[in-house]
Amino acid sequence: MPRPERRILALGGGGFTAGPIDAALDDLVLELAARRDPRICFLPTASGDPDEQIARFYATYRDRPCEPSHLSLFRLPDNPVPLAEFLAGQDVVYVGGGSMRNMLAVWRAHNLDAILAACWRRGIVLAGLSAGAMCWFAAGVTRSTGRPEPITGLRLLPGSLSVHRDTQPERMGAFRRAIAAGVLPPGWALDDGVGLVFAEREVERVVGSRPGRVAVRVEREGEEVVAPEPLVAPEPPVPADIREWRAQASARTAGRAARARGRPAGGAGRAAR
Repeated sequence: MPRPERRILALGGGGFTAGPIDAALDDLVLELAARRDPRICFLPTASGDPDEQIARFYATYRDRPCEPSHLSLFRLPDNPVPLAEFLAGQDVVYVGGGSMRNMLAVWRAHNLDAILAACWRRGIVLAGLSAGAMCWFAAGVTRSTGRPEPITGLRLLPGSLSVHRDTQPERMGAFRRAIAAGVLPPGWALDDGVGLVFAEREVERVVGSRPGRVAVRVEREGEEVVAPEPLVAPEPPVPADIREWRAQASARTAGRAARARGRPAGGAGRAAR
């Protein structure tokens, strides 16, 4: 049996944390999975497993064709989980933003760096935004201590990544200087709402959900601005109260039609006794 193609989606920022503006990216996360109704697990370690970020994740994915869950490393004493077994049963692992330095330290304490690498090798899609995007590369630029500085990643992907190019311009200056000095390998800088899709260890697509946002390829010799492939936003999900109203209206219509035909609503099976 051939090994599944290994895929990673790295977002410069935004995603489900930005609301409907990045809905096309939220859908892309699921489209990369091998299953039609993938199991997707959210890892909010970088921000300390905050309830608000977890709630946003569920608000985004509970009405999509998937099985969402989350894994809280800070709450393992209250909810013990066999980490390797649980993550091996997922189709997508989605990592949130926050402090990359703190996240990697916690992951290593739980052997999660090795577990996630094993997930990637077996074909589970890895995705993430901000720190959750940079972590897959050889290196990135973190603000975990306040000022932007180089940091080593998990090295699943070659090169380096800097995020929030449009909203945190101070990162870009540190990124350029580190590449020019040879401290960081050449890499990518991404605006919020822009992502890189990797097949194996090569960039397959540069995608975006917001007009005017770009990706920048940064080498020691210079830079190249890359316009992303625009993703078409899906129709916004129907709110729960509207779905309920439509269901009730449909039931009323069916009831009226059944009474007009002289039998109870519910179909021929009930009427034929």
